[in-house]
Amino acid sequence: MNLRETATQIKNGQTSLGIELGSTRIKAVLINTEYESISSGSYTWENQFKDGIWTYPLDQVWEGIQTAYSKIRADVLSRYHVNLTKIGSIGVSAMMHGYLPFDKNDQLLVPFRTWRNNITEQSADALTKLFNFNIPQRWSIAHLYQAILNDEPHVKDVTFITTLAGYVHWKLSGKKVLGIGDASGVFPIDEQSLSYRKDFLEKFANLPEVAKYSWQIEDILPTALIAGKEAGRLTADGAKLIDPAGTLDAGSLMAPPEGDAGTGMVGTNSVRKRTGNISVGTSAFSMNVLDKPLKKLHRDIDIVTTPTGDPVAMVHVNNCSSDINAWVGLFRDFANAIGAKIDTNKLYETLFDSTVHSDPDAGGLINYSYLSGENITKIQAGRPLFVRTPNSKMNLANFFLTQLYAAFAPLKIGMDILLNEEHVQTDVMIAQGGLFGTPVIGQQVLSNALNIPITIMNTASEGGPWGMAVLAKYAETDTQESLADFLDENVFDDPESMTLMPEPDGVKGYESFIKRYQAGLSVEAKAGQAISEREE
Repeated sequence: MNLRETATQIKNGQTSLGIELGSTRIKAVLINTEYESISSGSYTWENQFKDGIWTYPLDQVWEGIQTAYSKIRADVLSRYHVNLTKIGSIGVSAMMHGYLPFDKNDQLLVPFRTWRNNITEQSADALTKLFNFNIPQRWSIAHLYQAILNDEPHVKDVTFITTLAGYVHWKLSGKKVLGIGDASGVFPIDEQSLSYRKDFLEKFANLPEVAKYSWQIEDILPTALIAGKEAGRLTADGAKLIDPAGTLDAGSLMAPPEGDAGTGMVGTNSVRKRTGNISVGTSAFSMNVLDKPLKKLHRDIDIVTTPTGDPVAMVHVNNCSSDINAWVGLFRDFANAIGAKIDTNKLYETLFDSTVHSDPDAGGLINYSYLSGENITKIQAGRPLFVRTPNSKMNLANFFLTQLYAAFAPLKIGMDILLNEEHVQTDVMIAQGGLFGTPVIGQQVLSNALNIPITIMNTASEGGPWGMAVLAKYAETDTQESLADFLDENVFDDPESMTLMPEPDGVKGYESFIKRYQAGLSVEAKAGQAISEREE
């Protein structure tokens, strides 16, 4: 679409805005009716570890959204010479799960407890046994029940719990709702009714320690909505939260707020049965849309849903790229120290490309990239750890290949359950995330690690906020067309992609690495027990 046509759409309010609150960035993307990104803005933030809890301050949520939007508004005026005042539809997504409880005065009762916390083992185990359905530690219901088991005083005052996306949507629209994909990380979803499972709600409510509270569980959960439904309108107060300058009009249609897993599925066109996608970043997860139920319960496999409510087998790991980023920072400091200024993107590319000279087994080196605990490998406290033996082959190529191998290791352990035990059939597996910014390298390592073909689409780099903007546009259509058909026929009608197959030597090398990795997990666990946090 040319500049003049785009400018006309901006002026007429035919655009859609996607906002995503990720682990390290809050990003907003504005798209036109051709689903092309016409402007974007972002804000960098980091989780904080306070009083034993991984959290983000809520005032930074709004600072980030306002900063990202102000960049879009300035860019639109500069490039298209139009003031951005009207937006047709808006969608919010964010990192899934976690715990945000509010009282009757809409006050947050405890600091936001993010997905990264692994402090709910007792409740997650108890609820899994009660439901005979896997409840991961990061799910909202696990956090609520753990607070009950801990006899935390705030629980008696709870009138509403939600996720980060649900919180932002509520403040923008006044509606206490969630997209069903994000809602499936709050409480288990019934595939038929497309709502929370009533039998599980009853079992939870009948627990003696729950029954003593005056609230009812079904009354404090956000309403689950499938993609394509209207989830309210942007209020005047909501418009000012996005744009304190007061130039943004109220009235934009609001799409159901989703989790980053849902927007990842949309952004990679992976919402049909037997499709799958893998998102890698601070955390990593794979989403496999099921065509039949799993044969048995697995504590390392979460059953969530697509944005339209189809069941998905999810492998979620807490740690992926953080340790890589830390090592790249160290190399950057060294380059600066010797006066060799280097662009950050070029530095990543150089280090990634060095791995083409590595040994398939990474020279016997081992790395544990655990900045936080990791449920899938039963690690309670994260301590990034690099290990080598006297006869390991230590060089740059092997060292950095070890970083890539370690980033995918917990995901590999979970995916082996789906592929080797459950024999889940996936026709296409599409990957997205910053680790694939350097062409081929990360994609090939992932293919070798999982021993399956991995596809990268040209649209995958657009990321979650673009996927959320597409969901907002879908909510505008008011059509009976399925989301899968909508994506195929309108958004991905001529996609460009590249697929890499597993390399036999790489597969064998990764298998050697993962055996050493699993053998040394007790060392990583001991490090978490023996080495305390540094005091500020």
